Amino acid sequence: MTAFLETDLDTIAGLDALAVRLDGDLVRPGDPEWDVARQAWHLSVDQRPAAVVRAASVQDVIETVDAARHLGLRVAPQGTGHNAAPLGPLDGTILLKTSAMRGVTVDPVRTIARVEAGALWMDVVPVAAEHGLTALAGSAPDVGVVGYTLGGGLSWHGRSLGLASNHVTAIEVVTADGLHHRVDAHHEPQLFWALRGGGGSFAIVTALEFELFEFTTVHAGVLFFPLARAGEVLHAWREWVQTVPDEVTSVGRMLRFPPVPDLPEFLRGQAFVVVEATMRLSEEDAGELLAPLRALGPAMDTFATIPTSELGHLHMDPPGPVPGMGDGMLLSELPYEAVEATLAASGPAVDSPLLSVEFRHLGGALLPITSTGGGAVSGFDAAFAMFAVGFTPTPEAGIAVRTAVDAVQTRLAPWSTGSVYLNFAERHKAGTALFGADTYHRLQHVKAGYDPTDLIRSNHPVKPAQN
Repeated sequence: MTAFLETDLDTIAGLDALAVRLDGDLVRPGDPEWDVARQAWHLSVDQRPAAVVRAASVQDVIETVDAARHLGLRVAPQGTGHNAAPLGPLDGTILLKTSAMRGVTVDPVRTIARVEAGALWMDVVPVAAEHGLTALAGSAPDVGVVGYTLGGGLSWHGRSLGLASNHVTAIEVVTADGLHHRVDAHHEPQLFWALRGGGGSFAIVTALEFELFEFTTVHAGVLFFPLARAGEVLHAWREWVQTVPDEVTSVGRMLRFPPVPDLPEFLRGQAFVVVEATMRLSEEDAGELLAPLRALGPAMDTFATIPTSELGHLHMDPPGPVPGMGDGMLLSELPYEAVEATLAASGPAVDSPLLSVEFRHLGGALLPITSTGGGAVSGFDAAFAMFAVGFTPTPEAGIAVRTAVDAVQTRLAPWSTGSVYLNFAERHKAGTALFGADTYHRLQHVKAGYDPTDLIRSNHPVKPAQN
């Protein structure tokens, strides 16, 4: 008991000393800001760390890492907490929130953006657009750029330009020894490789640099059909994607909107099957390509030539934190039988609690890079990515959603590649399922080289290789 109290008092004193050194602040259980500070974007995830550091600078990150190392604690960096559930219990861990570090600069000559650790896509996209440039942003504007990119980064331009992580040019990090580094293809290339698609286990990112692209408009939109037509529409879409060029990235999706006032009236409480697409084509070519889907007679058709800065609305993601639970999988193909299996699990004849079941068309530039230029995950050896999700405002809703997600994944198991896209993995996964055996073992050696005591935690951890 005496040893426990001494250790506890040492931790309290160490955290007191850390709080004094921070430009930001430190919040502990019992403090007035505790429940706000520890909250993840997924409101159903109950994060209870030893303390929360709300960092305001790179020096705050260094101080936090140094303090954790000396106190025998661990550090879990977090921008938004969009995929916080796999982190699990945070006992003995400082939750390092970087959400206040949101600086964004754009070099229009080099077509490079530099963003701080807490920047969201909504911070980057408008600034890039001012310079006539487009970023490989995710489908939700409030997703953190760093977490999205460390997981690979699947954008609306993926089939023509590949994963966002393939276009990272440099990463600024604090490693487990408290040192600040700038890594790129020529400086600490093994760490640079691991961070591009391998997640956040290896170092704490303080800034990211990546390429922007010199186009600012696309032909994009959504075709809405009543959910009762899900089979007809999804079968037509899966046949249609076999004919499209790489300039087209699209999603086939079943949607059930809850009757909540935050939604537009035409969506509130309604259920649809939809086709969403972005086309880097002329309006005439896009119109010809869309003709077979339009021939089905959609109830609503929003396709138009729009600025790329407006693509954040296309996928209709929630505009703020919500309680939810989901999970994904990668599919080798999407034949007739796979669509039928999905309909049997969550189609219009099923009273499903799922908000969305979607298929994202992969291929094109989303195939793995075979040269040495790619990161740990440079693409997917898969034809489609599936993601299913539902709202979980109560424990009972959580059980229902989990059961419904399981049902979809079980039905689709015959077409699974056995792998998962890290950013769609909202449950604990084996490292080999996320990265493949060879890549995972290489990542373990990088982890051992930079963080042998496993001080840095990520939502999908890579454990250091044992000698």
